[in-house]
Amino acid sequence: MLIAPSLLSCDFSVFRDEIVRIDQGGADIMHLDVMDGHFVPNLTFGAPVIKKLRNATDKPFDVHLMISEPHRYINDFADAGADIISFHTESDSDIDETLRLIEARGVKPALAIKPGTAPEVVLPYLDRLYMVLVMTVEPGFGGQSFMPDMMDKVTFLKKEIGERGLSTLIEVDGGIAKDTIATAAKAGVDICVAGTAVFGAPNAKEAITELRALCG
Repeated sequence: MLIAPSLLSCDFSVFRDEIVRIDQGGADIMHLDVMDGHFVPNLTFGAPVIKKLRNATDKPFDVHLMISEPHRYINDFADAGADIISFHTESDSDIDETLRLIEARGVKPALAIKPGTAPEVVLPYLDRLYMVLVMTVEPGFGGQSFMPDMMDKVTFLKKEIGERGLSTLIEVDGGIAKDTIATAAKAGVDICVAGTAVFGAPNAKEAITELRALCG
C-alpha cells in the first residue's frame, strides 16, 4: 500500500516545509488537490504554486484536478511538474481529448469518480489509465467521513483490471484514517490518500508508519 498525504490538510503558511516534513516522514506520493470553486465549492491552489513547490521533494506529484474544464489546464500542470494528473469524468471536458493531452505530455493519466458515479464510466478508458481515483467522500473539503460502500467500486474495478491483464492502480481519497485504511486495503486499494490522519497527527512519520502497518 502506498500512502499519499493530501496537502489540502497541511499548513499552507509553511507549504514547502510541510512537503519536506512528510517526505522525511516516509510519504510515497504527494497528493495535491486543485479546486476551482465551481466544480466543487472550494478554492485551493493552481499550477504556479505547484511549480514553486516542485523542487521541495523528489516524490511524485499526484495532481487531482477538481475543476470544470481540466483540458484547458493540462499543459500548465504538466509544466508545473505533475507526475500524475487525475481529472473527473463528471467534468465538462471531453474525456478522450483530455487523456490525449495528458498522454502527449508524458504525464501519467488518471480518471476520478465521485461517490454518485458508477465505475462503469471508466471502463472504455481503462487500458489507457495509470490509475483510477475512487472518491470515498464528496470532493471539496477535507475531514469528511469515509464511505465504506465505495469499496464495491474498488472490487469491481480490480476484477476488471485483473481480467484484462492491466496494471492500472486504484487510489481512494477521503476519510482514510487508522480505523478505515484496513477496509481499503482488503478491497484491493493500491494508494490511499490521507489528509487529517497525517497532518493532524503529532508526528507525521509515526502516523504514516502506522497507517501502512494497518494495511496488513
